[in-house]
Amino acid sequence: MTSVERPQETIIAALPFFVYGTLRPGEVNHTLFLRGRTAAEEPATLPDAALYDGPGYPFAVHRPGTAVVGVLITAEPGAYRELLAELDRLEEYEGPGRPGNVYDRFAREALRPDGTAVRAWVYLASPLIARGLRERGTEIPGGDWFNRSADPFGHSPESGRDAS
Repeated sequence: MTSVERPQETIIAALPFFVYGTLRPGEVNHTLFLRGRTAAEEPATLPDAALYDGPGYPFAVHRPGTAVVGVLITAEPGAYRELLAELDRLEEYEGPGRPGNVYDRFAREALRPDGTAVRAWVYLASPLIARGLRERGTEIPGGDWFNRSADPFGHSPESGRDAS
C-alpha cells in the first residue's frame, strides 16, 4: 500500500478583519456576508492608508501619514474558514501576487480607539489599481466611506446629480 503525498496546506492565522466600506455595519455586504457570523465588531482605524472612491465601493491604498476609518470584525467560532473564503471571493482575491486580483489581502496593524494595535486582515487595492487611483482617483477626505458624499453644495451620489 502506498501513501498519497499531499501538498502541505497553507496555514492562515485566524485574524480579525478590518473592514472600511460595504462590509461595515449598516452597509449591504455586511448584511449579506457578516450578519449573524461575527463574535465582535469594534471601531478602528488603519494607519498609513488612504481611501479612494470606486464604482460603488471603496479602495484602500497604502500611504504613510494618513488613516482609514473602519471596523474590526471578529468571526464567530467555527465560521472563520468559510467566511475568509467568501470574503476572498467577494474582494476578487485569488492569492498573493496573482495578476487577476482586484484587492490583495494583507495582515496589518489596525488601531482601536484607545490606541491598542490589533493585527488584522485587510484588503487593499492591487498594485495596478492602486497606481491608477493615486494618479487619477478621487480620494475620500478623512478616509471614512460613510462621509464620501460630503459635498459643500449638498449633492450626493444618490441624487444622480454630477458634483463637478
